[in-house]
Amino acid sequence: MKPSSAKAKGRTFQQWVAKAIQEHFQLTARDVVSTSMGAGGVDVKLSQAAFDKLPAAIECKNIASFAGYKFMDQANEHVKDAGGFPLVFVKANHRSPIVMLDAITFLRIARRSGFTEWMDA
Repeated sequence: MKPSSAKAKGRTFQQWVAKAIQEHFQLTARDVVSTSMGAGGVDVKLSQAAFDKLPAAIECKNIASFAGYKFMDQANEHVKDAGGFPLVFVKANHRSPIVMLDAITFLRIARRSGFTEWMDA
């Protein structure tokens, strides 16, 4: 893939993330901004109003493949029997555990949970 194509692919994904945050938290385009490719810092900048609702430092990666999707596929299969939503916990050697879930599910949970109330815990 040409560098220009890779940047366009990344830019499109960053813009999708910014738009999804705007929609789920009822924010404006000024509150949630996809940064230019190659800019330092976060990939999606949040205004103070946006940060108050979603206190996050957002990094976006649009890659060709990722083994985590196999784990999500397995979790999705379990939903058929167990119910709920697919949620994957992953831990690598010498690293802290991380959680994977569908982006829209995350935004819905974050919006409805009073996200900032438990950030300091």
